[in-house]
Amino acid sequence: MPDGSSPLAHSSVTSSSEVRHDWTVAEVQALLDLPFPELMFRAQTLHRAAFDPTEIQISTLLSIKTGGCPEDCAYCPQSAKHEQGVKADKLMAVEAVLTEAKKAKAAGASRFCMGAAWRSPKERDLDTVCAMIEGVKQLGMETCVTLGMLDNAQAHKLHDAGLDYYNHNLDTSPEYYGEIISTRTYQERLDTLSNVRDAGINVCCGGIVGLGENETDRAGLITALATLPAHPESVPINLLVKVEGTPLAKADEVEPLDFVRMIAAARITMPKSRVRLAAGRENMSDETQALCFLAGANSIFYGERLLTTPNPQATRDRTLLDKLGMHTTGIGLPSA
Repeated sequence: MPDGSSPLAHSSVTSSSEVRHDWTVAEVQALLDLPFPELMFRAQTLHRAAFDPTEIQISTLLSIKTGGCPEDCAYCPQSAKHEQGVKADKLMAVEAVLTEAKKAKAAGASRFCMGAAWRSPKERDLDTVCAMIEGVKQLGMETCVTLGMLDNAQAHKLHDAGLDYYNHNLDTSPEYYGEIISTRTYQERLDTLSNVRDAGINVCCGGIVGLGENETDRAGLITALATLPAHPESVPINLLVKVEGTPLAKADEVEPLDFVRMIAAARITMPKSRVRLAAGRENMSDETQALCFLAGANSIFYGERLLTTPNPQATRDRTLLDKLGMHTTGIGLPSA
């Protein structure tokens, strides 16, 4: 065990019965600073108390409306405010989306996620998205969408269509947020999450590592997530995918073990949530991904692309999970 100088020395963070919502930045920073074996032990202990440590949940993400977003998120090529931004496309037709959902199910996905590059959805577009949700549900898959900000009525409309999850990330700490986005406030993000909760929809909410933030900001992101009134059911931890033409195209690389520490901190502070190893896996070694699974990650995106950025090929994911002796929820990945 670490010596008594650590604020978390001899603490009860490995207790499976305690789910806290009062974490402080100092406590999360102390977690991130633990000796690596101790951090991994605590994360794995809590992970095993709530989940099968050999099980991975599979989701597939489809961009149903790409580019032309009026927001100025510094990491995103879909912003209309950045040079070399992604070309703006119209909202996909319902049948085209359902065709992709059928492919995703056949490839092993149990959840189908749909993303649209909007600040917030217009009512006519929301009607179309609701039809997509209903169609995907009829295929026997869970549904998730990310459409930007929602008011209370919009959230309830999505719930009535059968939506299972709504994704709306906090991205980074409250203190660093203004360095990344100026067109939407942190409170507006929290308000959308509140509207989603009020409507009875599960929350998918995480952040991005590698935006130029410091260690305190990383602790601040985990703290912001872990002190929500209810922990997100799904917590995607993304590694920045640097895209030419965005302000963060030349951002510094993140040390792999520092990223693993973020996964472990998310697992310890939100022990009942699914922690998703999300964007950036294309640039991770198999060894880094394996450490993330040991640290408590138990969900991944499966498919060739995540909205506009690459994702590991399906065969690589299948091979890695086979090597690790891990299996997927639902129907699982097809054999080679």
